Amino acid sequence: MGQALCCVQVDQSTVAIKETFGKFDDVLEPGCHCLPWVLGQQLAGHLSLRVQQLDVRCETKTKDNVFVTVVASVQYRALADKASDAFYKLSNTRAQIQSYVFDVIRASVPKLELDSVFEQKNEIAKAVEEELEKAMSAYGFEIVQTLIVDIEPDEHVKRAMNEINAASRMRVAANEKAEAEKILQIKRAEGDAESKYLAGLGIARQRQAIVDGLRDSVLAFSVNVPGTTSKDVMDMVLVTQYFDTMKEIGASSKSNSVFIPHGPGAVRDIASQIRDGLLQGNTVQN
Repeated sequence: MGQALCCVQVDQSTVAIKETFGKFDDVLEPGCHCLPWVLGQQLAGHLSLRVQQLDVRCETKTKDNVFVTVVASVQYRALADKASDAFYKLSNTRAQIQSYVFDVIRASVPKLELDSVFEQKNEIAKAVEEELEKAMSAYGFEIVQTLIVDIEPDEHVKRAMNEINAASRMRVAANEKAEAEKILQIKRAEGDAESKYLAGLGIARQRQAIVDGLRDSVLAFSVNVPGTTSKDVMDMVLVTQYFDTMKEIGASSKSNSVFIPHGPGAVRDIASQIRDGLLQGNTVQN
């Protein structure tokens, strides 16, 4: 209906290409325009000025012979002041951009090893953007931004990298675990040594107290009972300790059976053996 009345509408963010008898005449801005078809004027087509995005997947090989798939995202738009060039000079804009992306990526990535590709993806994107800007500006297009959005190594390489990473982390974990066990054993040994030291100190003090008590008992008994000797007092002390020991053995329900001589004569023999041992020890030391 609009063309029958020689009127056309151009939407916002869009321009239209006007031709007269098949020759480019003008670029029509958004709005309503009159095109009298009787004068040979017609609308050749529309051109969007919006930013468009093209995702390009490019497979290439790194310097260390690893095949990777690089995914580049190119954002571009047509320039209003060069709308005629953008409309007439390129028949397939997306294919042209894709060809330039392939060329730059396959020239840049083979110079880098796999780890460097991940580290320098911004440099690769910048190289692609500069090459596209230089080439596409002649056709009336502006490259807004170029991004390397993904780098996908071959599946076998990715699995191997994950295994290497896992093995490395397990090795670190094993070292940390061994170090922790080492520290635990050292602390346990230090605690055991401290415990034995304190136990020995307690036993030594206990024995010293027993010796002091026996000495005081012998002296007190000798003073209070005239005519007794130190030997008599020691025999009496040994008899007392002998009966205390027998009492403790009988009172303990978990004690094993112990067969020892019992009787006054046995006590005298035990006392003689202790004295003889002490005398022999003093003789060897001297």
